[in-house]
Amino acid sequence: MISTKGRYALRVMIDLAENETDSYIPLKDIAARQGISKKYLEIIVKEMVTGGLLTGASGKGGGYKLCRHPEEYNVGEILELMEGTLSSVACLAAGTNECPRKEACQTLPMWSEYDEMVHNFFYGKKLSDLVK
Repeated sequence: MISTKGRYALRVMIDLAENETDSYIPLKDIAARQGISKKYLEIIVKEMVTGGLLTGASGKGGGYKLCRHPEEYNVGEILELMEGTLSSVACLAAGTNECPRKEACQTLPMWSEYDEMVHNFFYGKKLSDLVK
């Protein structure tokens, strides 16, 4: 399940893409347009800056903007930054120990196929596909 953190991160990215200028966009403006708490968005955008999706500037004229053009982002990278792995089962998540039942597991092919569909779906969608 995609949490509010992942969904709100997408909304921030869409908002920035739709309101893109050469200037930084204040977080209070994004929060007001999206109807999301500025306090909660501060947590989300901090992760997005650290993850290289956004650039931020503080002080007068500060705010946030995209690091790249909207067509250069895919939804999968945004969601994985905010949510962690999109794997359906722990044994398929990157960085986990290999399951000792891997060879005998009758459900592993199904989970693998499902994860591939999810990955292809989200990584096949660009931020620009979501912008009005």
